[in-house]
Amino acid sequence: MVSIGILVRRAICAAALLAGSAFAQTAPFSDTYSGAPAGGGSCNSTYNIAGVEPAATGTYPVFVYMVGTSETYNNASATEAVNRMASKGYVAATIQYGSSVFGSCSAIGSKASCAFNPASAASAVSKLCGRGKADCSKGIVVAGFSQGSIMAILAKNYDGRVQAAYGLGAGVQYSTYDLRACVANGNRTLPTSRLRAVDGEVDNFIGPTATNVRSQFQELTGMNCGTAAYGCLASNNSGWIIVHNAQVGDGSADHCYMRQSGGCLGSQNSLDAGWKSGVQDWELETNLNWLTTFTTK
Repeated sequence: MVSIGILVRRAICAAALLAGSAFAQTAPFSDTYSGAPAGGGSCNSTYNIAGVEPAATGTYPVFVYMVGTSETYNNASATEAVNRMASKGYVAATIQYGSSVFGSCSAIGSKASCAFNPASAASAVSKLCGRGKADCSKGIVVAGFSQGSIMAILAKNYDGRVQAAYGLGAGVQYSTYDLRACVANGNRTLPTSRLRAVDGEVDNFIGPTATNVRSQFQELTGMNCGTAAYGCLASNNSGWIIVHNAQVGDGSADHCYMRQSGGCLGSQNSLDAGWKSGVQDWELETNLNWLTTFTTK
């Protein structure tokens, strides 16, 4: 028998999701843009855009999502985020990019530059802002996972209309790739007051311990809440959150904590139930709602 407490929690989660979905009717769209190849360089490669926008008349702010290294650009986490933001009143899209190679600040920066160059009609941001229902003067918010989180954090370097970023699996060093020069606090255009980073306590790329993840988050944000903290948030809820193993369904809060099981070797199209549908501070809905506080409608 399901307990009263569980039923109440499910009802609260359902109400929260419904409240955040004012634009229930949405319509998909697709496009392409010119981006840098996987190793970085000139914006001469063609990539896909998969988006969803409100069906209702009007103009809306823009949301852009970028997947992690070697992930499919329209996988389950990207699609969930895009659909959710469209239902909140955004022209929302996940953009493909040269994700098969990770790389240095220069390499990833060139990919972000090509995607977020407002001066180029062929960039992803120009394609999205040029849509009839988009009004980028109302703001652009971004999110991404792993390499995609670095692109999200760097997006404001190239387009000042970017208002805030949500980084999943974000860090300053991934194995041998030291990105401090471009993403550490003070080394990028995006202020920490507009960044929210979330990662698992046993992340195998920037961890593999909570101590290591915490140290990286402190460098990324400049925010230090002590040696035992699993979260460090400012008054506007920017900052960082470490996911506990016990919070995810498979008991291992690793780099791919949003997946149902198997870590980064598990299916990218099966999502952790809590991350997908819950309202805790590390879960998708709460972080997307945080992004919406930085745009106008």
